[in-house]
Amino acid sequence: MPMIRVELLSGRTVEQKRDFAQAVTRAASEILGCGAAAVAVVFDDITPENWANGGRLESDKVSDET
Repeated sequence: MPMIRVELLSGRTVEQKRDFAQAVTRAASEILGCGAAAVAVVFDDITPENWANGGRLESDKVSDET
């Protein structure tokens, strides 16, 4: 059973996650030759203060833009 973990900054809608899960499940099922029911997709929403790129917190970038 393939398990696909998706880490992303929080703020995506349920509809976006649903669409993404359906697309990834479809692709994994076709490529890996398994049924869609065997594919698990797990979303980990990360808050901006817990995510950094290039040594800079995403929360700092957001506050700089305001």
